Amino acid sequence: MVTLRDSIQVAPEEMRHAYCNALIEAARRDERIVAIDCDLSNSCGTKAFRKAFPGRAFNVGIAEQNGCAMAGGLSAAGMIPFFHTFAVFATRRVYDQIFLSCAYAGQNVKIIGCDAGVSAAFNGGTHMAFEDVGLMRVMPHVTIVEPSDPVMMRSIVPQVAETPGVFYLRMPRKTVYQLYEEGSSFTIGQAAVIRPGSDVTLIAVGMEVVQALRAAEQLAAEGISARVVDMFTIKPLDTDCVCRCAAETGAIVTCENESILGGLGSAVAETLAEHCPTPMEWVGVRDEFGEVGPQSYLEERFGLTAPHIAEAARRVLRRKG
Repeated sequence: MVTLRDSIQVAPEEMRHAYCNALIEAARRDERIVAIDCDLSNSCGTKAFRKAFPGRAFNVGIAEQNGCAMAGGLSAAGMIPFFHTFAVFATRRVYDQIFLSCAYAGQNVKIIGCDAGVSAAFNGGTHMAFEDVGLMRVMPHVTIVEPSDPVMMRSIVPQVAETPGVFYLRMPRKTVYQLYEEGSSFTIGQAAVIRPGSDVTLIAVGMEVVQALRAAEQLAAEGISARVVDMFTIKPLDTDCVCRCAAETGAIVTCENESILGGLGSAVAETLAEHCPTPMEWVGVRDEFGEVGPQSYLEERFGLTAPHIAEAARRVLRRKG
């Protein structure tokens, strides 16, 4: 059951801590779970895991490719490795190791990419992963999830641990908004429709979900009824939900903290083109590198805020005609 909070406020728990606490609980239930860090256990929030399970936590240093290959080896030995680093290093830097040592080898490896998209903020363009989802989407048999708040994180992590295969979980490290009531549960592969609407559907993921909800409020003031969907599983996409929303509202806007090239928007567009052609607009990063700055500035700089989403909805409604 999914329950949206009446009042959406800053979450009291950072995403990295929600993640680590959920991983600790999963590790208490399954002794096969181990953690691999790349000298970023403080940044990624996994120090508590090392304290709880010192014999099941490994720091390989700034050697991400070795760490990822090690994760594949540990999986082959029967363990369930969770490999942590910044999203740019968890995907772009170790891509061949993910492909060969993990996915192609049919291993059971969980890859956690922190500081996704503009949440990298002052770490700047070199550390700002816009391309990570596109990279991971084209790799066969990889599941991609992006929890939008700590409540969802606590629901998703046990499923990641219990489901065999290669997973990529991307997230901001620090503060996010709490969208859902405690006790809400989510199922990987099934999108959550969190606001009803009949004129246009806003399909959002991660930190863009709160922006989509704000945009829906702005549109409601104009008499536009906007449905909001939290598409926290980017691959495999919930195609049934996408097609149902397309049929019922006749217009789609995707909202993502990543490149629109290969990301959520591409996945939705592919589904619409194949099954139910529908007017669509994209909100996301448009073929650009990241840059240094506060997250609030970067959200505006790359057009990821509620006013940009609302304007995209107006455009698609004009096309819907």
